[in-house]
Amino acid sequence: MSVPVEKRQKQRIVIAGGGSTYTAGIITMLLENNDVFPIESIKLYDNFAERQERVAKACEIIIRERLPQVKFSWTTDPVEAFTDVDFVMAQIRVGLFAMREQDEHIPFKHGCVGQETCGPGGIAYGLRTIGPLIEMIDYMEKYSPDAWMLNYSNPAAIVAEACRVLRPDARVINICDMPVCLEEIFARILGKKSRKEFDVRYYGLNHFGWWTQIRDHEGNDLMPELMAYVKEHGYEEHTPQGQHKESSWLETMRAAKDLYAMDPTVLWNTYLKYYLMAPETVAHSDPFYTRANEIMDRREKDTTEECERIVAAGTARDTWFASNEHAMFIVDLACALAFNTQERFLLIVPNNGAIENFSADAMVEIPCIVGKDGYEPLSVGKIPTFQKGLMEQQIASEKLAVEAWLEGSYQKLWQSFMMNKSVPSAKIAKDILDDMIEANKDYWPELH
Repeated sequence: MSVPVEKRQKQRIVIAGGGSTYTAGIITMLLENNDVFPIESIKLYDNFAERQERVAKACEIIIRERLPQVKFSWTTDPVEAFTDVDFVMAQIRVGLFAMREQDEHIPFKHGCVGQETCGPGGIAYGLRTIGPLIEMIDYMEKYSPDAWMLNYSNPAAIVAEACRVLRPDARVINICDMPVCLEEIFARILGKKSRKEFDVRYYGLNHFGWWTQIRDHEGNDLMPELMAYVKEHGYEEHTPQGQHKESSWLETMRAAKDLYAMDPTVLWNTYLKYYLMAPETVAHSDPFYTRANEIMDRREKDTTEECERIVAAGTARDTWFASNEHAMFIVDLACALAFNTQERFLLIVPNNGAIENFSADAMVEIPCIVGKDGYEPLSVGKIPTFQKGLMEQQIASEKLAVEAWLEGSYQKLWQSFMMNKSVPSAKIAKDILDDMIEANKDYWPELH
């Protein structure tokens, strides 16, 4: 039974990656939901002091004006950050957007998809993230052993596999906002207020999965209406709310139509286009101006300017910073863990038989019921040969990447690149890897 709202204790939170462009939105969401998820304190933690301070000073004003009783601070000291907290909300980006730019530009140089979580770029980013994330888990376990880490740092698949191998008993839940964002699109297509008006069945790997069932709370099947729309339009919405600024994102939403044609019995995670439509993706991309550049020129720039404007004005009353679905699922998950709400989430968890005909030690993304003791995966059963085959190849690539990091193995990392479906040959895999090694020399372990 969930804890009644009036009896819920105030929670202490640290946001790791405090300088993120998403931080202000997350804090806004926390403040707006203080009635159901009461907050005692919020701390920001980042190793980039200047970037974090810019965001933190603006957030300090937002909190002062909206919920001044919440204690707020920011630090670059991990001991201070991880001491006496209930939740670690992890959103780290190792190497910032400068390295994301390399993750995307280098594969394009060799005629392959350049993307931050998929293909060689995602593997490169994953290898940069493993060490710092494991370090944060260790800080949390030392200074707040009863805390939960909600990790939504990309690339979630490789990070989750590293957690499984290196810290299997840690109180870490790996989660991704992409299914949440797509389900909000589904809700708008269906004319509903929120994805919370339906329940879903889904399986796959992170950024590599399929919806098999969507029903409203009365049990009505919503898939036929959605499928009819997707067959014609993909996931593109013709509403102001549904339009994103970046052209690359709109192109990805349209690609859902082509993915759907490959198997019209399910709805697809859009990231699968980078694997199954790789040549088309490359052909329609600007290899010199990728999504990293779009974000740096828009979201990063806009966030920086807005933080500086708030600080200069001394008020955030007219800010455009607002809560969004990226933030909301984190609050919902924290509520489930703290107050036993028994809500359903798509989490990245060890398979352990949930997908009957898939590896037990694979980190899969499936529905789970979450309460005060953690998560309980829902059974998926057997999956079709087509999806199983794709997943087997992708999980092998991810596992090889983590093994390469652990062993410092050039050979295994090359194999990881080769195994990835977005890379067409062993030679191209090697050429990309060699360029990636040079670009990541300050972040990766030495390979031999």
